[in-house]
Amino acid sequence: MKALHAVLAGMLLAAAAAAHAQPASPLDGQWRGRSDGGSCNAPLDYDITIESGIVDGSATDTTAHGPVPNTKHAPPPAAMAGLWQIHGLARPGDFPLISVASVKGSNRLEGKLNARSDGGALIVSETSGCRRTARLTRS
Repeated sequence: MKALHAVLAGMLLAAAAAAHAQPASPLDGQWRGRSDGGSCNAPLDYDITIESGIVDGSATDTTAHGPVPNTKHAPPPAAMAGLWQIHGLARPGDFPLISVASVKGSNRLEGKLNARSDGGALIVSETSGCRRTARLTRS
């Protein structure tokens, strides 16, 4: 009898979870593309997944380089962010996204992005920083 109650309780919880699940978004899918260089002359390679309207992905700067030997004992150059994590909620029309750089130490770099659907493409633009723009296609 206890096993039957446990099974029924499990089925009720599963049904309740399914009832609260996010509906599929028309933008759901895997999106990829490359941005222009913007004012920094550093293009980003975007790889974004949208599932039930939830945006999760990354952008990689292939021009960013790690530490190099400092033979002249000069101050080291400022570190560049090579990997950006992207998060947000996809909505009809324009919608904001947040990007956070993966960097060491206490330097927390954040950026704001604006995304919009344009036919079969997703246009992602930086609203600050380098002001790069990318045209992503569904893969």
